[in-house]
Amino acid sequence: MTTSFVTLVLVGIVAALLGIGIYEAVRRMSQANRRVKEEEQARQAVQNAQREAENILKEAKLEAKDLIFQSKAELEKEQKAKLAEMSVSEKRLVQREESIDKRISALDKRDSEFQKRDHECAKREEKLTAKEAACIQAEREHREALERVAGMTAEEAKKHLLQEMESQARLDAAGIAKRTLEEARENAEREAREIITSSIQRVVRDYVSESTISVVPIPNDAMKGRIIGREGRNIRAIEAATGIDLIIDETPEAVIISGFDPLRREIAKVSLERLMHDGRIHPTRIEEIVDKVKVDIDKLMYEEAEKIIFELGLSDFHPELIKVLGRLKYRTSYGQNNLYHAREAAYICGIMASELGLDVKLARRGALLHDIGKAVSHEEEGPHAMLGADIAKKWGESEKIVNAIAAHHEQVEPICPESVLVAAAEALSAARPGARREALESYVKRLEKLESLAHAQKGVQKAYAIQAGREIRVIVRQEDMSDTESFQLSRDLAKKIEQELTYPGQIKVTVIRESRYIEYAK
Repeated sequence: MTTSFVTLVLVGIVAALLGIGIYEAVRRMSQANRRVKEEEQARQAVQNAQREAENILKEAKLEAKDLIFQSKAELEKEQKAKLAEMSVSEKRLVQREESIDKRISALDKRDSEFQKRDHECAKREEKLTAKEAACIQAEREHREALERVAGMTAEEAKKHLLQEMESQARLDAAGIAKRTLEEARENAEREAREIITSSIQRVVRDYVSESTISVVPIPNDAMKGRIIGREGRNIRAIEAATGIDLIIDETPEAVIISGFDPLRREIAKVSLERLMHDGRIHPTRIEEIVDKVKVDIDKLMYEEAEKIIFELGLSDFHPELIKVLGRLKYRTSYGQNNLYHAREAAYICGIMASELGLDVKLARRGALLHDIGKAVSHEEEGPHAMLGADIAKKWGESEKIVNAIAAHHEQVEPICPESVLVAAAEALSAARPGARREALESYVKRLEKLESLAHAQKGVQKAYAIQAGREIRVIVRQEDMSDTESFQLSRDLAKKIEQELTYPGQIKVTVIRESRYIEYAK
């Protein structure tokens, strides 16, 4: 039993060893087969790669051949084109050479002809020189004979003749200068009158002369007591808030507002009308209404300025400049409303600029803003023209506009024709009849002074101030004064008037000298 067990164990061990050996042999065989397969796959991959490389190389060679063929074809085309150009250029050169040869031959012919002509000209020149010498000799002999006959030398005769010609020329030049000056002045005055007359006729404006009082109608006399208030507190509140005087007297159904400032009078008038319409009249309500009216009046002034700017066809104004321009609505000069005066001057200036071919918008803009300094003249020191120029410059106006504002009262020199037109339009608008108030006494004194200045001149027979003092006509005695002296009298009298009189606009001086010959047919 022991032996069989050992045998079995030995058989089991041998079987195990055999199994292990078989397994190892099978494993090595499978590994060998795998290696063989992998080597086969690698060999096939290499072969495939070689075939692909050969294909790529063949394709590259074919593409290279195509490129070489195309380049060769293009090169042949370029060579053919260059050969054609060269043949054309060669033909042109041949033609030019032929034309040059022809010109050279023609020039040679001309040269030979010129040489022949030069030779002939030289011979003629010699003959002319001989004739000129003979003429000079004859002229000398003739001059000597004339000097013997006249009893003076040629130089003396020349000086005498020049003196006579110079004196005659001076007389002629003086006459021509006088005639030219008179014609130029007549033409200029005629054209200026036509332009100014047409400008004024095309701009018709009516002014209501401003005064220092305003009348506010009231519904009944009982309202007067409410306006006065208990112990006068309401009327005192109105006067304190507006800065004007309220006059309540026996005038039926009316209250008078008195004050020199038109803006304050307008604020007081509108405030009083609103208070009466509202019915609540007491100091607190009065202050509220006055404050609201001030704001509304500011808006009204701004809108009025914008309206005028639109009417004139202008634009691009700074808002602050429009605000200052609107303040002219309640500013007056001798009773003439400054804002409407500026509008009228702008229209006149634009028409004159159009007639003269100048910048119409520039002329209108300068005339509209020329009195803008009057809006602040009561707050700041200085002439209103210079104040206005500073305001315009501050708010971005051009140099020409600033100059037109500053120069309209001749405080600076004008730099453009439009500045001169602005001054003329301002004077026309201010000096035309009915534009401004003038005290009767000062008006009569000015006329008397004007006539007395004319009568004080030597040779004056009569003098008349006409056209509301804008023209003085002087009649001189014909036997005491010549035309030249009459011309000088008009200039002297004009200078005298400028020095001794103050007047709006300009005064025309007309000197009349006439001859009258009377005879009766019987």
